[in-house]
Amino acid sequence: MAKYTVAVAGATGYAGGEALRILAAHPDFDITCVAGHSSVGESMAKHMPHIPQLANLVVEDTAPEVLNGHDVIILALPHGASGKLASQLDPNAVVVDLGADHRLEEQAAWDEFYGGDFYEHWTYGMPELITGKAADGSYTRQRAALPGTKRIAGPGCNVTATTLALQPGIAEGLVESQDIVADLVVGYSGAGKNLKRTNLLAAEALQSALPYSVGGKHRHIPEILQNFAHAAGKSAAEASEFTLGFTPILAPMSRGILATVSARMTDKAKTLSDEEIRAVWSKAYEGQDFMVLLPEGTLPATGNIIGSNAAHLQVVTDRKAGRIYAFAAIDNLNRGTAGQAVQSLNIALGLPEDAGLTKIGVAP
Repeated sequence: MAKYTVAVAGATGYAGGEALRILAAHPDFDITCVAGHSSVGESMAKHMPHIPQLANLVVEDTAPEVLNGHDVIILALPHGASGKLASQLDPNAVVVDLGADHRLEEQAAWDEFYGGDFYEHWTYGMPELITGKAADGSYTRQRAALPGTKRIAGPGCNVTATTLALQPGIAEGLVESQDIVADLVVGYSGAGKNLKRTNLLAAEALQSALPYSVGGKHRHIPEILQNFAHAAGKSAAEASEFTLGFTPILAPMSRGILATVSARMTDKAKTLSDEEIRAVWSKAYEGQDFMVLLPEGTLPATGNIIGSNAAHLQVVTDRKAGRIYAFAAIDNLNRGTAGQAVQSLNIALGLPEDAGLTKIGVAP
């Protein structure tokens, strides 16, 4: 079988670069086009020397006539850019948007956190997302919506970590919908590949941690609430039933997210033992190969998931505080962005879900 040809827009950024790294080693894809903006005409050998097989590719303009003609188009562009471009892309190509333009289902949420034109919601690319329960009590998942789709919206990285940490408790009614708190330690690549105050020079960043987008302003919040609503078997329009205190903190590491998500225990949860609560997480992720519920007493660490599409998970209870604490460690560029996108792309094209991906991290 011939390989699928792939064009990647935003190829010299962190997200686009990680997509290229994964796809370059994928048995079913052939990267034939890289596109950018400020780097047009430059060799990929300059921008991605860690991917030598792409060295001879030259960055082209991010234009529909450049991207069209490929089987797969990956958009790793700032919010607003992919939405404007998408309507001009080949309807027969599979297009994966790594940005925010097609994630949200409700325009009111987009208007509040992003502003500008609101674009059509695409098939959401988080296969393990719980979307409700079947008649037999088993979970339904977003995976079922992916086969055959031509348009995939890649989730946000902070969204991924927060959702995967807490969704089993939401699905089983173990946590209250109000007063959910998420504190995330985030590597600097999560702030993008540009110099700004939240992406400091090494002399300022290496010995320091810095919160950003605080006070309910982070743009991933409505997407997280949308996922929480779906995990509870509700529509996106009911996401306002949940409240989330969300604080991301940049830490001196290049990659990784460690999410600590806590919520008040429901009366149902209070009747369960710690072992029974842990069993809920175990059941929720049974058969989900990239989801790793760590042994009891072992907490996730970002150093163990770098370079992998895995999520390391743990859950504990604080009976005195009456709260459940759920943890997730992911690589923000892999599981949080490009790896999860390739996983969803595999499903859409009928390929093995784990093709080109690994749950083995790089350590130390």
